[in-house]
Amino acid sequence: MGPDKSKMPNATGAPGPQRFGAAAAEVADTSLSEAFETLRKRRWILIAAAVLGIAYGSYNAFTQPRLYVANSTIQVHSGASNAYRLDSDYYYGGDTETRMNSEVFIIKSDTLLYTVAREMDLANNPDFTGIVGGPHRSIDDPRVRAKTIGTLKSNLRVALVPQTEMMTLSYSSLNARLSADILNQIVADYIHREFQMPVQQTRLVSDWLSTDLDELKDQVTRTQEQMLQLERKLGVLAIDPQHNQLQTSVTSLEQLLTAEGVAKIARIDAESRYMMIKNMDPNTIDESIETTPGTMPGELSSLRRQKAALQGEYAQMTGPGGIGPNHPRALQIQHQIQELSTQIAAELNRLQTQARENYLAAKKTEEATSQEVEARKAEAYSQGDDLVRYTLLQREYEQNRTLYDALKQRLETAKVESGLGASEVDQVDKALPPVNPSLRPRSSIILVNTVFFVLGGIIVAFIVESLDTDLTVIHQIETIMEMPSLAVIPRTRRPSPEQLAAMSIVQRNLTVLSQPKSQFTESFRSLRTALLLTTAGHPPKRILFTSATPSEGKTTTAGNLACILAQGDARVLLIDADLRRPNLHHRFGLTGKIGLTSVLAGAAKLEQAIQNIPELPNLDILPSGPVPPFPAEMLGSEAMRTLLDQVSEIYTHVVIDSPPILSVTDGIILSRMADAVVLVIRHGKSKRNVLRRTHDLLFRSEAPMAGLVLNAVDLNSPEYYGYYGYSGYSYGSIDADTWGTSPGAASQGGDNS
Repeated sequence: MGPDKSKMPNATGAPGPQRFGAAAAEVADTSLSEAFETLRKRRWILIAAAVLGIAYGSYNAFTQPRLYVANSTIQVHSGASNAYRLDSDYYYGGDTETRMNSEVFIIKSDTLLYTVAREMDLANNPDFTGIVGGPHRSIDDPRVRAKTIGTLKSNLRVALVPQTEMMTLSYSSLNARLSADILNQIVADYIHREFQMPVQQTRLVSDWLSTDLDELKDQVTRTQEQMLQLERKLGVLAIDPQHNQLQTSVTSLEQLLTAEGVAKIARIDAESRYMMIKNMDPNTIDESIETTPGTMPGELSSLRRQKAALQGEYAQMTGPGGIGPNHPRALQIQHQIQELSTQIAAELNRLQTQARENYLAAKKTEEATSQEVEARKAEAYSQGDDLVRYTLLQREYEQNRTLYDALKQRLETAKVESGLGASEVDQVDKALPPVNPSLRPRSSIILVNTVFFVLGGIIVAFIVESLDTDLTVIHQIETIMEMPSLAVIPRTRRPSPEQLAAMSIVQRNLTVLSQPKSQFTESFRSLRTALLLTTAGHPPKRILFTSATPSEGKTTTAGNLACILAQGDARVLLIDADLRRPNLHHRFGLTGKIGLTSVLAGAAKLEQAIQNIPELPNLDILPSGPVPPFPAEMLGSEAMRTLLDQVSEIYTHVVIDSPPILSVTDGIILSRMADAVVLVIRHGKSKRNVLRRTHDLLFRSEAPMAGLVLNAVDLNSPEYYGYYGYSGYSYGSIDADTWGTSPGAASQGGDNS
């Protein structure tokens, strides 16, 4: 890397201009005014989008289907029958909102809708399927079933009435009678299910209890028969319970028998509970008998309430008018639902494992107690005391009988309460066939479609704007080039033939001479001021004009600026350093036989090559001279440096016109010898990639960039409307009829250099 030329003095001893970005204007990337300007620029996209929206909305409005919506209202409550339950506190508790949300999911479940479709044979109903005739379709066919249930679910709407135990149901179809029939059938099947589910759960528990009761009943019968045999053998009066030794054995055995009975009850209860939990529906496990004695599955109920709440929120988000399933919040809720499902499965597995462990523990306790009882019995029998045996049988009989009576009472209670556990569902309003179809207002359909199309048009407009590589706004060019704009040169009109006839060659090609009060001339005065202020206290002497590509107006800009600088007391030298396609001498009506190349080659002296024009005595012009075979080597020679040092001592300013930097390297070579480099950009011609390439070349060459000039700007364009409003105020009344452009001014927008 070379030294930073921005901090080094130039050839005249003055500090060089600031580098890229140092003096660039701070421009906001986006603003509301820029957004409106973009929409104004791409207004035809918005107009086309609005027209398409109106057309599409009109089509939807006039072709919308005539749907008949049937409505029904039901009430779901715990019911007055729960007041007769033995444990009514449990059934009266719970979260009403969670329970109601669960009922909504039950109504919209595939199982319930499948039952409705099968009972009504909807798969073969032409009013439902829209298919007349054809082969018979079975609801058991997976494709038919999925399509039928999907249609039912999409047309069914269930909504909760806040702060009540009510919910409203609606179903829409093309047939009024069918809408009412389907809705009434859904309500009927839902009521039937609510009554049957608790009965089925209780029946499952009763089956397990009945098996244990039969075994216990056989034990009671056998014990009673053995007691009768001992009574006949010993006689009731022969029994003497006053023997101390026997009394001690009897007391010990009584305690063991009592413990055995308790262990047996615990084992039977644990076994029945374990088998119930293992075989019943996991979704209803927290609605049946207690999974742990004296408790209820609080953690499982809490997890299911959380899952039901999240599922309700997810359904609202993904339903009509929601934010959609791909929204981050919807994806987060879906992830939480999956985590809760995993926790519920883990909790169910834990409950089953806990019930099994309780059952095995109770079984081991019972076995241990029975073994101890049998040991004590053997001890008592070994004493040959029939009285002890009789007492044992009597106690065993009483305990088995008590156990049997307790389990029998519990079974009967479960049967009675089986019908009390169902939620009571009342159909407050029965669905009736609607009289008129439900049609959305056509105006609202057209308006909504138009709004959506216009929003899409706005998005397309911004996308097109972002893909547009043309640069028409000055702040965009400043941002890419990382340098400020020194001036904006307006585009002017060509003068009339009468005006051209009255002008000299120099006036035709230099608009600043033919139209001194025009906006075009004022822009060059602004450029002069900006250039002289680029370095504080030491205005730049050597000013190099270049461009990225040909035909951007750098030659015209250099010539007009040289004229503006020469209109004061300063002496100015204009050098045509474009040795490949020289054009400057034609603009001033001079000869190009002797010029810069002649001086550099030693064929002529500087005084012989310099020419001037009578219109500007302070302006001298050094044409390019004959075209050399190796222009780059000649411009980069030591003779060129010496020449520039020589003219810098004679003239106040030296303006140099150079070739485009992307075409040849001449401009890059000359930029290292200049005090300030001005990049001329034609409005609407340069592309983003061209300017980025130009920026990279100038940055690597460490050229002392003063700024850029935007040339041939249409001041009536939206981006620059009113840019020179003050100039129009100053001279509008004077030059209204004479303001135009000369061929040279026109060529500033079509420079062939």
